[in-house]
Amino acid sequence: MTQHTGFTLWFTGMSGAGKSTLAAALRDELRGKGHRVEVLDGDEVRQSLSKGLTFSREDRDANIRRIGFVARLLSRNGVVAIAAAISPYRALRDEVRGQHEAPFVVILAECALDELIRRDVKGLYGKALRGEIAHMTGVSDPYERPETPEIAVHTDRESVSQSLSTILAWLADHDLIARS
Repeated sequence: MTQHTGFTLWFTGMSGAGKSTLAAALRDELRGKGHRVEVLDGDEVRQSLSKGLTFSREDRDANIRRIGFVARLLSRNGVVAIAAAISPYRALRDEVRGQHEAPFVVILAECALDELIRRDVKGLYGKALRGEIAHMTGVSDPYERPETPEIAVHTDRESVSQSLSTILAWLADHDLIARS
């Protein structure tokens, strides 16, 4: 594929797993290779396109559908769309994938719960474990891990550069980007 072919990279994983960090590093790397790239960060989208939505199942689904819609528009118009959202429900990730004309790559950011708790500067995991927060993905709400993600990175055991190398190698192996 040429450098102007769009595709979607869909990061999924628990809060604090490193999705946004990896998305930003990947954006910078791909832009350096001449790709047009946009990042759709779940937290940022909630402040604009999904402002006012709660963390109910229906609102979480609406948020993911909105991110998926924008990613689809970008990717079919030659942009690399990088979505970084927890997207906890497998069926909804599959729904979003099914609506894409361009390649859709699921990247699982895996991280052990004890490391997620250690990284959590807002203390959300602690509050959720004490029952002070309802609907916390992976604690009081489910996180349905992808059964067969195209790429899995282990952010509790790998540096950002190691995870980034894994992702870039997969993209090159599947002709979505040129080899360095």
